[in-house]
Amino acid sequence: MNITDPIADMLTRIRNAVAAKHDAVVVPASKVKIAIARILKDEGFIRDFEIQKDGVQRLLKLQLSYQGKKQSVLTGLQRVSKPGLRVYVQKAEIPRVYGGMGIAILSTPMGVMTGQMAWRNRVGGEVLCYVW
Repeated sequence: MNITDPIADMLTRIRNAVAAKHDAVVVPASKVKIAIARILKDEGFIRDFEIQKDGVQRLLKLQLSYQGKKQSVLTGLQRVSKPGLRVYVQKAEIPRVYGGMGIAILSTPMGVMTGQMAWRNRVGGEVLCYVW
């Protein structure tokens, strides 16, 4: 299977799993996807994640977080920077998602981090996605 945008594939798999009210979702792993999963866990959007080996390929298993009767903590995911149109921002242009209720995930020279962390570190970068 040839995927042209692996991050968009990961976000779509998470979105579909939330819509189907699954407890977990498995996606192929990469360094960027693991960094995104770490941010989602730190911000409370997912319960936990683990890296699994399936022969040669590494897989990333995300434990989705729900409150009450399968009410998802994760309401929406949106891919911003795409392979055909990269979106870069400077420190002063880092977007706020839903008035601070959501997060922007950026790929910066200091690594993958939230928009708020990038603003504190005074660094811009590529806007990967919005999560709310």
